[in-house]
Amino acid sequence: MGPYVVLCIIIILAVFLLATNIRVVPQAHAYIVERLGGYQTTWNVGLHFKMPLIDKVAGHVVLKEQVADFDPQPVITKDNVTMSIDTVVFFQITDPKLYTYGVVNPMSAIENLTATTLRNIIGDLELDETLTSRETINTRMRSTLDIATDPWGIKVTRVELKNIMPPAAIQEAMEKQMKAERERREAVTRAEGEKKAAILVAEGEKESKILAAEAEKQAEILKAEATKEATIREAEGQAEAIIKVQQANADGIKLLNEAKAEKSVLTLKSLEALTKVADGQATKIIIPSEIQNLAGLVECVKEVK
Repeated sequence: MGPYVVLCIIIILAVFLLATNIRVVPQAHAYIVERLGGYQTTWNVGLHFKMPLIDKVAGHVVLKEQVADFDPQPVITKDNVTMSIDTVVFFQITDPKLYTYGVVNPMSAIENLTATTLRNIIGDLELDETLTSRETINTRMRSTLDIATDPWGIKVTRVELKNIMPPAAIQEAMEKQMKAERERREAVTRAEGEKKAAILVAEGEKESKILAAEAEKQAEILKAEATKEATIREAEGQAEAIIKVQQANADGIKLLNEAKAEKSVLTLKSLEALTKVADGQATKIIIPSEIQNLAGLVECVKEVK
């Protein structure tokens, strides 16, 4: 065998060793490397080379957040009601070395720890509290699991109760209770609606009566104002008539004075004025003595004629 053949074999072996001992770590992954059976290092993202024959990739860890959906677990409440609850746990590996060497079968360990924690929490609650306290149970479980899994390099980010399944008899009783509650709410809603309707009708009648009374009041006010205006106009007319009569008498007396009429004529004119003043209005008239004397004189004149 020539030296060239030996050289080619050596080159081929070197290339093979390089190819088999080079590793490329992808994003969000980590490799655990052991040397002669002991922990050597943790490979993160990038190109890495291990020593042939003495180094070994002992673990491949995913650093993404993961979800574990566990089977339903039987639990007993404080008031001795047995039910099944299944949980969903969200977690993330924060330390690949602790995750690899901290516990055997980490997923089984998380499942058992979740079941135990759930039984402890539900055992302190009654049935009604269990059904209405999901958020409280989730928070307590996450806190407990996070503390317990910290030595394993695991961070529990969230815990959710997926389903709570009470016994069939309890479910039937709850359905009847819910139905009765819905019927009660319906009756209350109907009664409130009828009450509001009655109130609206009463308010409408009240407003109608108020408006009718207001309209009647306005009509009486308008009627009184019209009567008042008519009375005022009538009084004004009478006053104006009296003023005109007096003005006419004054004008007549003035003309008589200008014509230098005798005193007897003036007296007769005054008597006529008194007659007009008392026309249909006065029940008693006091006539001066001068006018009475004049009346006797007139009577004598008539007898002479």
